Amino acid sequence: MSNARPRARDIGIDIGIFVPGRWNAITDVGEVKVGHVTLIEGEGKLVPGQGPVRTGVTVILPHDGNLFKEKVPAASYVFNGFGKSIGLHQVNELGNLETPIALTNTLNTPLVADALIDWSLRNNPEIGINTGTVNPVVGEVNDGMLNDIQGRHVRGEHVFEAITQAEAGPVEEGSVGAGTGSSCMGWKGGLGTSSRVLPSNLGGYTVGVLVQTNFGGILTVCGAPVGRELGRYSFRRDLRYDMPEIKDSESPDGSVMVVVATDAPLDQRQLQRLAKRASLGLARTGFFGSNGSGDIFIAFSTAKRIPHSGSLTLKTEVVSNDAMSALFLAVVEATEEAVINSMLRATTVVGRDMKTCDAIDIHELLGVLRKYNALNRNEKSGCPVAMDDRRLP
Repeated sequence: MSNARPRARDIGIDIGIFVPGRWNAITDVGEVKVGHVTLIEGEGKLVPGQGPVRTGVTVILPHDGNLFKEKVPAASYVFNGFGKSIGLHQVNELGNLETPIALTNTLNTPLVADALIDWSLRNNPEIGINTGTVNPVVGEVNDGMLNDIQGRHVRGEHVFEAITQAEAGPVEEGSVGAGTGSSCMGWKGGLGTSSRVLPSNLGGYTVGVLVQTNFGGILTVCGAPVGRELGRYSFRRDLRYDMPEIKDSESPDGSVMVVVATDAPLDQRQLQRLAKRASLGLARTGFFGSNGSGDIFIAFSTAKRIPHSGSLTLKTEVVSNDAMSALFLAVVEATEEAVINSMLRATTVVGRDMKTCDAIDIHELLGVLRKYNALNRNEKSGCPVAMDDRRLP
């Protein structure tokens, strides 16, 4: 990955008490893979339908097999429904996922869903003939501040490319794929990911999160009021403070997509409970769920595959309700860190009409965190930290 900007733990931002997985990414869970296609074309004045283009698509594959024939348990949760996601009601009704999850921009959701259907038909030609239809799942945010969103530039071939090149291991973050044109709490947002591994006495399960950040708020990092200190936050104009010009990226509205994966054996009810807790991780970063924000959560488990057809009954083993609490904390921590990673890894993007969305300045951020003694907190307190973490002196 060529982006030289750091992740949270590279600069001493320790979030939570649980240890991240090997990649500190959603790909730490089972066979999960992530693929991106980034579209950047043209510059200057907006010509609706033509450009400039600052958008993309990201796909999350729960496993390497045929998802239609081997579904995975899944659930969704809507914190605030100002969004245009596709396929969520069937996910909750049947409790499973049968296509990759795709993320893109708002007006591209139908085209991306169409591509997921095409992909499923190619791999399962019996769909709609000898068996039922397929339920594509697509999430979105509005990247129209930087992108010619009317152009719906993400095509079927881009979705197929993202699926084909999806990989396990490290996940590219920031201004890539579905996060190319997004903004977050006054700065450039994008894609971010993180994971947590529970200790063996709590089950040893892994929880991974991937976020597409495009929301407003007051950036908070490890409790430090970064947005307030650096003078970028929602409603700044309304407070009539004598501060620099208001940025478009400071709008309180926007959206966020949160994808949660775990190898814990959970059913639809438990996965929805897990998805709900991810909203607490968002809140710890300064998110507040504005009226115009589509805040959507999708969770799935890789512990069991559900056959498309077969026996009249299925045997299911799930964790106890008491065992959920550690998973709840893990998803809160991973979501919080994924948001911060999405902003740290994001690069400045100049979009339509030369609108600029600035990446957060790392040195300014560190200055605020030092002021509030918010760096290297686990090291100072004796909490566990990942063995390969780097620490500031």
